Amino acid sequence: MVFYFKARPEAGDYTIFMGLDKYENEELIKYGFLEDIWFHVDKMSSAHVYLRLHKGQTIDDISEGVLEDCAQLVKANSIQGNKVNNVDVVYTPWSNLRKTASMDVGQVGFHNSKMVRTVRVEKRINETVNRLNRTKVERKPDLKAEREAVNAAERTERKEQLREKKRREELERLEKDKQAELRSYKGLMVSENMTSNKQIASASKSLQELEEDFM
Repeated sequence: MVFYFKARPEAGDYTIFMGLDKYENEELIKYGFLEDIWFHVDKMSSAHVYLRLHKGQTIDDISEGVLEDCAQLVKANSIQGNKVNNVDVVYTPWSNLRKTASMDVGQVGFHNSKMVRTVRVEKRINETVNRLNRTKVERKPDLKAEREAVNAAERTERKEQLREKKRREELERLEKDKQAELRSYKGLMVSENMTSNKQIASASKSLQELEEDFM
């Protein structure tokens, strides 16, 4: 089971979600999207909370309001973290999560620690947590199928982009050939390179003159 929440409306249409347990977390780790940002209470047990950004956005595009929503939600879903003030919440892109065979179910590491950011949560804000919980929807998605569908759509998009690139290159080549042909034609039409019929006539001998010369 995956729980879905809606971030504050004024920030835009953003979905926040988390797994029911460590087994769901394992699936979310495995089948995440490039647009997903992972949140967890630092050095404490907590839910794995994800924010799905819009396509093309990065961690730098997270607004303060949406960041607060995610941090409050992950704190509220930490047994220990929910009881104390001044907890740190770490967050990083899904692509930076590292999973090895020796790790326990739901446990993760990082490929690059420099890509991990920290936000301090001074205390639980009930108004924020209650607002998020009112948007809560439970769903049991086929995460693998969703990931495969996205992969297929991305492959189709890349193929279309490649076809469009080749089409533009062919049009550019044809235009260059056309311009080269025009330049060549204009060069042939320059007056000083042309010979008039009168010049040809004066420079040529008549058939009779040629015969006389031959005789």
